[in-house]
Amino acid sequence: MDLLTNLAIGFAHVFQPEDFLMLVIGILVGMAVSIMPGLGFVMGVVLALPFTYHMGIEPSIILLTAIYFSGTYGGAFTTLLYRIPGEPSDVPLLWDGYVMAKRDGAAKPLGWALVAAFIGGLVSSVVMVALAGPLTDVALKFSSEDYFAAIFFGLTTVVSLAGDSLINAVISLCIGLLVATVGVDSTYGTARFTFGVPMLRDGIELVPILVGMYGLGEVFKRLGQGLTLDRGDAAGAKVKTYLPRLREIFRMKGAIVRSSVIGTLLGIVPGAGATITSFICYGTEKQYGKRRHLLGTGVPEGIVAPQIGSTASVAGHMMPMLTLGIPGSASTAVILAAFLLHGVQPGPMLLEDPAMSVVVYSIFASMFVSIVGMCLIGFFWIRIVVKVLSLPQSVLNMVVVLFCLVGAYAARNSLEDTWMIVVFGALGYLFEKYDFPIAPLVLGAILGPIGEQNFMRSMIVGHGNVAVFFHEPLSAALMILSFISVLYPLIKNNLALFRRRTAAG
Repeated sequence: MDLLTNLAIGFAHVFQPEDFLMLVIGILVGMAVSIMPGLGFVMGVVLALPFTYHMGIEPSIILLTAIYFSGTYGGAFTTLLYRIPGEPSDVPLLWDGYVMAKRDGAAKPLGWALVAAFIGGLVSSVVMVALAGPLTDVALKFSSEDYFAAIFFGLTTVVSLAGDSLINAVISLCIGLLVATVGVDSTYGTARFTFGVPMLRDGIELVPILVGMYGLGEVFKRLGQGLTLDRGDAAGAKVKTYLPRLREIFRMKGAIVRSSVIGTLLGIVPGAGATITSFICYGTEKQYGKRRHLLGTGVPEGIVAPQIGSTASVAGHMMPMLTLGIPGSASTAVILAAFLLHGVQPGPMLLEDPAMSVVVYSIFASMFVSIVGMCLIGFFWIRIVVKVLSLPQSVLNMVVVLFCLVGAYAARNSLEDTWMIVVFGALGYLFEKYDFPIAPLVLGAILGPIGEQNFMRSMIVGHGNVAVFFHEPLSAALMILSFISVLYPLIKNNLALFRRRTAAG
């Protein structure tokens, strides 16, 4: 069957009652969590993960994808209305969006954010669907060496983009890889790091890691900082959205094209994330835009560029996850975990399996429907959605903890999982307190087993010689890029330090 036929079948599946209900719930949840500072769409996806355990794989992935998509747009509401970024990726919206809201009213910048989210999501989704087949064909030719090199590149890229401290990022990644080794070795069948504890022989489940690090860890951090602010007064504000005219949108064509391309391409790079993409798109507009000298004074380009970039990155992140099994962000790492919980390994064979290809194209179709759905909700129901801000922070913390513990227990009806969540929640709190990035640990725990299997196969083929990763052009190129991605921040920081010393001396 051709691409359009498969996509049409995907749309037919999306509009079945269960799948469509999950999509609507996902859009609403994504919008709700993203407007609450301190939560965000990543935590929304994480909190929803345990409840997908007893669902079918199709409604599960549709639910999580819808939360991810709508979450990149929902944070714009509080950013533009109250100068409270719902997500770190929404910070660039402040620089022009809040200025415009103060000057012209909130309706105008809200309209520009809606149009930008629609364009960014639509363009990147079209590109993703078009490239899924070719990327799968390329991935099918991967050897174990190529596959390990791709995973290694993904992990090193995440490390280099995870934060200011490369050492902290490397430590976080190593802890994640160490967690992935707990249990019985798949190659030799020996127990590793179980310390005689029976529950550790099966390894550490992904749900406790994800929900603990992102969910409970965030709650512990806010409790430690004493954040109990009640935003009930802000929730009473009257808000509406004014859509710009077509000729106004056409004037933004340069910013739209630049940000769509950058957002989609950076989305494919593991670890880039919506935040980095948003800042880069704004910075690009500041350097090369037609009205770059006006950015910061409340012009539409300052809203369009970062919002398109962050929304476009979502589809970009889905591409390596579906075709290579390598998540491009924290949210796609959770979606990958949902696949694994249902016994499905994302990768090049996913589209080759007729039964699973239907699921994949249903996911593609759900992305298009999510784009339309989040824009409709953003336009008509914004007053209802913003009322979530009336929840006191203390009540919000209690709800998050309840969802974490109940969701973890419901996954396998095991109290051991709830204790494990508490352990990783405490670890997440310590990571936040001492500025250790969480993303490398999470991706290390998810990709560790896959990388280890391909590494061992490569070592068997190469008779224990690591040079086997440099024998083929693709694996050699990926390994070289991996080393560059780690060395680049070191070189950059040392050069900056040298310039400061030279200027001071």
